Amino acid sequence: MKKLLFFPVIMLAFQSCAQKKDYNLIVGTYTNTGKSEGIYVYDFDTNTAAFKAKSVTKNVENPSYLALGEGNKTIYAVNETSETSAASAFNFDAASGKLTFLNKQATNGADPCYIIADQKNVITANYSGGSISVFGIEKDGSLSAIKQLVNHSGKSIDKARQGSSHVHMAQFTPDHKYVVVDDLGTDKVYIYTYNPDGGNKVLTIKDSVAINPGSGPRHLVFSKDAKYAYLIHEIDGGITVFSYSDGSLTEIQETKITEDGFKGENGAADIQLSPDGKFLYASNRGSENKITIFAIEKGGLLSVRAYVPTLGKGPRNFAIDPTGKYLLVAHQYTNDIVIFERNMETGALTDTGKRIEVGAPVCLVFAPAQ
Repeated sequence: MKKLLFFPVIMLAFQSCAQKKDYNLIVGTYTNTGKSEGIYVYDFDTNTAAFKAKSVTKNVENPSYLALGEGNKTIYAVNETSETSAASAFNFDAASGKLTFLNKQATNGADPCYIIADQKNVITANYSGGSISVFGIEKDGSLSAIKQLVNHSGKSIDKARQGSSHVHMAQFTPDHKYVVVDDLGTDKVYIYTYNPDGGNKVLTIKDSVAINPGSGPRHLVFSKDAKYAYLIHEIDGGITVFSYSDGSLTEIQETKITEDGFKGENGAADIQLSPDGKFLYASNRGSENKITIFAIEKGGLLSVRAYVPTLGKGPRNFAIDPTGKYLLVAHQYTNDIVIFERNMETGALTDTGKRIEVGAPVCLVFAPAQ
């Protein structure tokens, strides 16, 4: 009798472990290349890396970066179109993957290249405009008219790249009390106090941190325990490690994403933390087209584990799926997303051979499928 009961129990356990774990993979692109039609949504199985196209949202210009709204019900996109740049809002049906356009508001700052959202506000980082735009969120998820425009000024030593402010990223701190803003043009990281109900003063400057001249701060990510922050530099390929506490960043390490003796062109792009908080990954475009893998050691410090070719050109954004099993790299210039399997113990990446063919992908966002 015990044997008869044992078999079905094992089968049930096996079936439970083998259940599909589906997420939506949402892809922002550049449509001005003529190879993309807008925002793409795929069904992605985190057990097998199998994927299937679900929807394409057309008639949206250069939705290069995306943010998922509160409750997985809205998606916000930048429209990176020079002086006519804007932010767009969409309703999102997670089950079907379909986006329904709500509205669009001018950013009043050229070329927004990053966007974040919470339940109260949407914030864009405007690269060419050297500014930050803040929008409220209406009851239906649409964007209010612009509430606040924060302009940066200044420059740094690279005459070709840093003749003026170029705001590249805005990021909520883990405690959600502040917004950290990276400015490639001024070689500074700014910390703003965040008041979500502050009307036309949602952001108030608290402090700024100077980064090495000519470095070009681009993207920043916080450690899982919120005690550290990691800043990637686009121009010099460096990473600055900070300790973080209540709106204050204190530098504790300088390292780089290139190998010793590297003489090529840098184009450092994205930086991501593994879901377990043990590994940090950083992408480099230019002549590299590689991802550098770091282990996060005691005290938040970084040590290099490997340099991995991304198997495409222009590895802009990349994303680790919520389970941590796969790392996907968006190649802006070879028009594909390369899927790597990630070793949870060592952080190592192995090519799965799977590719998602899509025009000029530059932003990857995972969201629950239901």
